[in-house]
Amino acid sequence: MPFFEAWRLAFRVILSNKLRSFFTLLGIIVSVGFLVAVVAIIQGMNAYVKENIAGAVIGTNAFQVRRTPITIGLLDDEQVRIIQRRPRITRRDAAAVGRALPEARAVALQSGWPTPSSDVRYRNQRVGDVLVFGVTPPYQTVQDYRFTAGTPLTDPDIRERRYVCALGFEVADKLFGNPALAIGRKIRVAGREFTVKGVIAQKGRVLGQSFDGFVLLPLSTFESIYGRRKTTVISVKMNHAEAVAPGMSRAEEAMRLAHRLRPGEENDFTVDKADALVEFWRNLTRVLFTVIPAVVAIGIVVGGIVIMNIMLMSVNERTREIGIRKSLGATRADIRRQFLVEAITLSTLGGALGVAAGWILANIVSYVSPLPARITLWSVAVALTLGAGTGILFGVYPATRAARLDPITALRRE
Repeated sequence: MPFFEAWRLAFRVILSNKLRSFFTLLGIIVSVGFLVAVVAIIQGMNAYVKENIAGAVIGTNAFQVRRTPITIGLLDDEQVRIIQRRPRITRRDAAAVGRALPEARAVALQSGWPTPSSDVRYRNQRVGDVLVFGVTPPYQTVQDYRFTAGTPLTDPDIRERRYVCALGFEVADKLFGNPALAIGRKIRVAGREFTVKGVIAQKGRVLGQSFDGFVLLPLSTFESIYGRRKTTVISVKMNHAEAVAPGMSRAEEAMRLAHRLRPGEENDFTVDKADALVEFWRNLTRVLFTVIPAVVAIGIVVGGIVIMNIMLMSVNERTREIGIRKSLGATRADIRRQFLVEAITLSTLGGALGVAAGWILANIVSYVSPLPARITLWSVAVALTLGAGTGILFGVYPATRAARLDPITALRRE
């Protein structure tokens, strides 16, 4: 029997028993759909973390010189004691890093932890718990801030300790409705009056967290109000990604010289990228990828057993048909091929429906939550391969049993 004829017969049998075929495939559809949806969400999150969160925290093509490292998780007591003994990052350190990296696009100093928050008021309008940062002007370049209205903070604002500020888009929108109306207006931050100099263009939300709810103050003004932070940070932005690694090495050398560290002494600072955030997520996804195969395998095995039982039932129901085919010259190989192709067609169809269900589920999750989804070709290929493989694995026995039927006995069967 040609393969094309076997496929045609398989589709005819499946279509003639639609409801039974659907329930036969339900286990495979659920398992494959779960695989495709979860992998799509994980792949989307991987890209999201790398492209958005890492860039939002540190900036693109950027690194930081910090008193405390960027870590995910708790530090033990000894690590805390070591960090507390480290000196604070100063303006002299920032100047040393700047001299070591004259080609850097920007070298900025910014207030670190603990980051204060304050109510921001304009007349009878109020926005609560707004994060307040003290920065030097290059920080706006490091973070790729664009101004939708007004102008950025400048060096004279730092030198003269001016009471001016730049607002995140969300704060300006809530206070004034139209961010352009904020320019030149006087608002109150931490009980003090500031003139709004600029409004930063909207960056949106990352995992539901807004990156537009903040106020930027000149660092000198910030420190006169809140005092120096324990973890002032130097941020360095390079012109392209390839310059980041050598830039970090030269910044480390400059910091060691500035802190008069002898050869062999450990650094009393940390040079960091957003790798800790990305690596944390990768470790989490590795754990998920070890659990997913077990869950999918259970569903596939259950679905395969159902397919095998249905195919055995089909063999019993079609015993007379098998006898007629054999009496007309069909060989064992023809009968085996017919039932094996039917099982493979059934399971592959389940895999395809599972891919569609997974795609729909991933898009629903992406629509109703901040979790992004990204369907990958390899997950679709794995899903379809699982479907076809299930048909081959669990369809061999029913097909072999059908091929071994004696034609005389089969013809006598009512």
